[in-house]
Amino acid sequence: MNTDVVVTCAVTGAGDTVDKHPAIPVTPEQIANSAIEAADAGAAIVHLHVRDPETGKGSRDINLFKETVELVRNSGRNVLINLTAGMGGDLVVDDENPEVPAEGTDLISAEERMAHVELLRPDIATLDCGTINFDNANYVYIQTPNMLRAMAARYAEIGVKPEMEVFDLGHLRFANQMVSEGLIQGRPMYQVCLGIPWGAGADSATMTAMVGQLPQDAFWSGFGISRTQMPMAG
Repeated sequence: MNTDVVVTCAVTGAGDTVDKHPAIPVTPEQIANSAIEAADAGAAIVHLHVRDPETGKGSRDINLFKETVELVRNSGRNVLINLTAGMGGDLVVDDENPEVPAEGTDLISAEERMAHVELLRPDIATLDCGTINFDNANYVYIQTPNMLRAMAARYAEIGVKPEMEVFDLGHLRFANQMVSEGLIQGRPMYQVCLGIPWGAGADSATMTAMVGQLPQDAFWSGFGISRTQMPMAG
């Protein structure tokens, strides 16, 4: 059994966290510097989102991705770059008028979601493998089977490794379906994402159940969000 540990560092996400800690990196330079520091500390992979430098909100601006990635690449660090391709799947439902998307909705096509991946050709890019209720209110993250198949096929064409992010067993089941359909080239790579409301919980029983459904030849890693990260790492 291979017992080598590969560390991925996600230096900043897309959530509204900039007011929770003063060290959250926001600008491309700050995000790139955090990625470089992570590489120097031993991370083999850096997972990158970008943020609007003015507001601190998560962004899918191609130019921000380009600047951030170029800074990391030009640093000369031997680290794999993993870009999020999950932005643009946000649906906010209005309680009074549910057939009309509410403020905060940002829904775009599969092609648009990976425009920065097409341009920058990172080593790895994410593939969030299903739809999920993402908070305690009316925010739903949308990723349909047709979108996923289209993105997986395009990743294969451009030589980018998809990291299939699975937030519950249904997502994992569909990720395995894409593998069986031949949409995922080479050994499949999974990220088991636990503790997100309302996906799978961050506990050892859930992690064991999900890992038990992975293909035998899979590369995989996993995490729990926020305060559940260290217990899951232990």
